[in-house]
Amino acid sequence: MNMQKVKPKKHLGQHFLIDLGIAENIAHSLTGHQGVKKVLEIGPGMGVLTDFLLEKQWELFLVDIDKESIAYLNNKYPQITERIIEADFLRKDFAPIMEGQYAIIGNFPYNISSQILFKVLENKDQVTEVVCMLQKEVAQRIASPKGNKDYGILSVFLQAFYDIEYLFSVPPEVFNPPPRVNSGVIRLTRNQTQKLDCDEKMFFSVVKQGFGTRRKTLRNALKGMSLSEEMKADPVLDKRAEQLDVAEFVELTNKIQKSWKT
Repeated sequence: MNMQKVKPKKHLGQHFLIDLGIAENIAHSLTGHQGVKKVLEIGPGMGVLTDFLLEKQWELFLVDIDKESIAYLNNKYPQITERIIEADFLRKDFAPIMEGQYAIIGNFPYNISSQILFKVLENKDQVTEVVCMLQKEVAQRIASPKGNKDYGILSVFLQAFYDIEYLFSVPPEVFNPPPRVNSGVIRLTRNQTQKLDCDEKMFFSVVKQGFGTRRKTLRNALKGMSLSEEMKADPVLDKRAEQLDVAEFVELTNKIQKSWKT
């Protein structure tokens, strides 16, 4: 098999990183938080990141949906062939494969990066750290603090369980083919929060509705939640969703729930 023949596929959102310096920086951004040695690389393509990860002696697993990439990777890395998985990350259950805690790394396809991160949230008890490259706007949004126009639903959900750092930006010309956008690399590190101090399902609902009409005050955005008259008068509802951090959303969720019981 010709080792140069994996073609980036548009329908899979593939843009292969070709700058080794940037690949090395991304690989070295993984810290092994909580002593974790197992790493799952999503969408390794032709292994530009994989080479640096193997150098660092991680217990590395690779997952790719692209048959051509899988054949190429099996050929290139015969020593880890039993840990090269042909699958759609979004559809496959990795809990039994990874057994216990693990980190995730990858140059995520931009069209599904948010879905990948929602799946990380579902598996937050196993996923201790994520280093990923995303569209720059999405990366900034996730890392953004409250009060910033970039701050949104995914920011709140991820910041509830992870400390997030924006590491560096990446220009389009270091990819084949170059994407039409700039990229950004972020690191998510699992924090100490095992469970939020409120009904989590309701918390997610309050955050989603709060940001549903982000220009409105929370009083208007949360109209559909049958707020009591007393609750409607609460000054916190004068604010907009982007002005509340995780702790304040937790407090708001508890207030709303308490107001229903009284």
